Order: sequence, then C-alpha cells, then structure tokens
Amino acid sequence: MDIKNKDMQRINEYKKHIEKEEMSKNTVSSYVWGVKQFFSLYEKIDKQSVLAYKGYLTGIYQPQTVNLRLQALNKYLEFINKPLLKAKIIKVQQKSYLENVITLADYGFLKEQLKKEGNEDWYFVVWFLGATGARISEFVKIKANHVKQGYLDLYTKGGKNRRIYIPQKLKHEALKWIEKREKNNNHPTGYLFVNRYGKQITERGVAQQLKRFAIKYGIDEKLVYPHSFRHMYGKNFIEKFKDIALLADLMGHESIETTRIYLRRTATEQQKIVDKIIIW
Repeated sequence: MDIKNKDMQRINEYKKHIEKEEMSKNTVSSYVWGVKQFFSLYEKIDKQSVLAYKGYLTGIYQPQTVNLRLQALNKYLEFINKPLLKAKIIKVQQKSYLENVITLADYGFLKEQLKKEGNEDWYFVVWFLGATGARISEFVKIKANHVKQGYLDLYTKGGKNRRIYIPQKLKHEALKWIEKREKNNNHPTGYLFVNRYGKQITERGVAQQLKRFAIKYGIDEKLVYPHSFRHMYGKNFIEKFKDIALLADLMGHESIETTRIYLRRTATEQQKIVDKIIIW
C-alpha cells in the first residue's frame, strides 16, 4: 500500500521534530522507518489499527525490535496529539547473564597490536571506547577540547546532563597524540575521530573497522563491536568498585535496574563455574 501524500508530509514534519531532540542519526532513521511501515500497512490511524500493527510486529520480530517500532509509533502519536492511541510496550525478560562481552585480556591484546603496528588512530578508538563507557552515538561526538578538559557533557531531552569522564591516564597519552596531529593539521572538523575524508567518523564505520581488526588479530568477531566495550567497562567497574548507583550515573542509565546486569556473570563464566562445581 502506498503512503498518502498528507501522511508522508506529516512524517517528514515528524522527522524534523525528532531531529531537534539530539537523537542519533540511526535512531531518527529507525523511528521514521517504523512510522512509514505503519502507514504502508494501514490507511488510517486509530486504536484498532495500532493494536493490529502491534500484533503484526509481534508475529514476525524479536521483542526488542517490536518495542523499537512501537516506540517510534508512540512518539509519532504524541507528535500528532493523539497520545491516548499509544500502544503498550511488550515486556522483555532480562537475561540472567551478560552475552558477548570482550575480556580485558582481548581488549589489552587488541590495543597492543594496534599500537605495535603504529595504528594510533584506532588504538585510541579502542582505548576511548573501553575506558569511557560511552555509547557509540556519544563516542563519535568527542572532540579534542573534551580531552583537554577531561570530560564530555551531553544534554538530553528533559534538560538532563550526562557527563562522560576521560580517565587521567588516557587523557595524558591522548593529549600527546592530539598535539602531534595538530602539528600536521590533520583534524579539520575538530572531531577527535575522523574518517579518511576528514569527516566525523560514523557509528557504522567504527563497527565495520573493529570487525576487520578482530579477524586480522584472531579475536572472536562476536566480541569486538562498539557496545561490547561499554559492557566491559560496566562489568569491570562494578567488580573493582561496588557502587551500582555511581555506575548507573556514569553509564547514563535512566533506571538502576538496567545497571544490575553488570552484577551478573557472562555466559562463559557461568559455564566454567557450573563445570567446576557440579561434579555429581
């Protein structure tokens, strides 16, 4: 079914609206796609069609994807002043273990190999991901002046402030690298990490290159992706400093319940413990 012109016009207005809310480009695209999907299936927007859409999604997608599509539609319903039509998000049972988290050993090995080969840019990409706990959408916004001041402040909707701290050891070494780049005038955009064209590096670009390094250095590909380093940060922080409320603040979690996953062991760790203990 084709989307009517008036609906398409409203969707474009919705896109401009959510772009002002400091969402990442990927989130904006995903939200717009979700609304377009709805209008490609249903001619009008009412409670019946919204519930039908929820049923349609549940039949073909994983719960996380279903909720992402519903969040997109709910946001649109708020935008057109029809909040009473919003669909309830489905419950997703939290796993009792962490999955696909890079170990400190593999993290250290990856950094070591990149440094040994003189690949300073990607050496610092990996170090910043592992030592700041930043989401990839936050990571790509880091600039040289943030390193100099030792933190990056991000302002989210509702006026909330999220501060990402840059550890002293990382700051000290990164400043030397930045000074060397400044002499070569090799950072025209001001962003700390740029692509080969000198433009701000993209989230997808980071993920793709990390996968290439995993293959090159013989590390399990499933463990080398941007969010894996964030999980590593959370897991190791709570093991060394058992203040879950502080970790929730550092990671920018809305609820401390989200942070509790870092109190759990990885699936691999659980398996080793079971194998060792259960011998009956």
